[in-house]
Amino acid sequence: MLNIKSIHKKYGSTLVLDNISIQVEHGKIVGLVGENGAGKSTFLHILATLQKATKGTIQLNDLTYKVQLKSVRKKIGFVPQEIAVWDDFTVEENMVFFEKLSWKDKSISELRQLCLDMELHKWKEKVHTLSGGMKRKLNLAISLIHDPELLLLDEPTVGIDLKSKQEIGQYLKTLAKEQGKTIIYTSHDMDEIMNLCDYTYCLGKDPFYEKFLREKGQEVISLL
Repeated sequence: MLNIKSIHKKYGSTLVLDNISIQVEHGKIVGLVGENGAGKSTFLHILATLQKATKGTIQLNDLTYKVQLKSVRKKIGFVPQEIAVWDDFTVEENMVFFEKLSWKDKSISELRQLCLDMELHKWKEKVHTLSGGMKRKLNLAISLIHDPELLLLDEPTVGIDLKSKQEIGQYLKTLAKEQGKTIIYTSHDMDEIMNLCDYTYCLGKDPFYEKFLREKGQEVISLL
């Protein structure tokens, strides 16, 4: 269970997040939508421990962010919007490199299987030769090396082909359903949100996203 209570975030005098409280259960994929500047990336960065909230508390299961930060970080996988891999390394070399930085030891066969599970069949090829979809899959695979309980995805399929989007989406559903991972997913693609997420949180004062998703039958919870 991810339990977020009364999160505020200020940059100087600018209030970005105002009293955000949510709960997300194991095995759920939760969407996070809103207009540009609504605070989605800031919220994810706080959940990923890359930024600190101005006020509020966050708990992941029995771990409190402020008290047990190192332990919390071992439970989190984060995929940023930008593809964060080594272009001149092969897929294998990237996986091995990031495994060395990981909290868990994985064998070469385990690392390769992680890629194969999401239809990333390239292994000895250098990353700069891969398609955008393959690079996105590698980015996701790296975030899963240490088997996190909470997976935070900031527009992980932006700019890629439909087939790769669908393969990533199906893999995420498997992670949630079969492994019980908690997944928070941001996207501007409303079809993707509706097809993938169990329900959606809407950040920001513009009611467009909330109204659009409700009209399509998606369960939406407004945070502002």
